[in-house]
Amino acid sequence: QVQLVESGGGLVQAGGSLRLSCAASSHSFSRIAMGWFRQAPGKEREFVADISWTGTNTDYADSVKGRFTISRDNTKNTVYLQMNSLKPEDTAAYYCAARLPYYACSGRPGAYDYWGRGTQVTVSS
Repeated sequence: QVQLVESGGGLVQAGGSLRLSCAASSHSFSRIAMGWFRQAPGKEREFVADISWTGTNTDYADSVKGRFTISRDNTKNTVYLQMNSLKPEDTAAYYCAARLPYYACSGRPGAYDYWGRGTQVTVSS
């Protein structure tokens, strides 16, 4: 069982930055691929970024490439999402998710077994 707690969301003006954190309670964190997803009102949950166990491999949605950076600190059981040059269309609830140990990264929400409760990001124009 993995518990995930997101933090760092808030209200920011367009062009601003936020850093989201996701703290995981798991003795196997260093062997778990992690992902960030987001969901805006009335829309389906969509992939934002993912990262492999070691942090060597990352992937991003086209809409955030060059603006967002995913990273992890396995000594702190935490994954981060640095969001720069934010746009109003980035407004959504952001969720972190974990796969079972040893599974590879995936951009599919259905591939993830554990989810946090989300943190709201609102970008004003």
